[in-house]
Amino acid sequence: MTETDVAPVRLTPGDVAPDFTLPDADGTPVPLASYRGRRVIVYCYPAALTPGCTTQAVDFTAAAGDLAEAGLDIIGVSPDAPDKLLRFREKEELGITLLSDPDKEVLRAYGAFGPKKLYGKEVIGVIRSTFIVDAEGRIEKAAYNVKATGHVSKLLRDLGLG
Repeated sequence: MTETDVAPVRLTPGDVAPDFTLPDADGTPVPLASYRGRRVIVYCYPAALTPGCTTQAVDFTAAAGDLAEAGLDIIGVSPDAPDKLLRFREKEELGITLLSDPDKEVLRAYGAFGPKKLYGKEVIGVIRSTFIVDAEGRIEKAAYNVKATGHVSKLLRDLGLG
């Protein structure tokens, strides 16, 4: 069986958020369970240091203060190695937690890895997605195939913050 034979799972509100522990840009393990009691945005993106992903990460960093005041933390997950995430964080002065999922296990668990359209062709890769996990560890909101540009401001509006 190949990766294309398996349709990605799709999480919906009320589902238990798949638990994980992944290394951050400094190599420190970060468990999702450490966020219990607070809401957390888990966003999945294809690759650090690329234009769309940079736009999205910079937008999340700019919104981090408003989101934190509303009780929301931010975690970005990509297949990039911690050293690349560190370069990304430093180059773009990002103030959000970036986690490394090189085996794509977490991305798959969230339905954020699989077939997608890229410039009209079907490819296998990271599906840009955003999830809000509630304080009890359940999916509050799941959005797949989001756009890099304008997504954070739409999310802020949806949350009544923008």
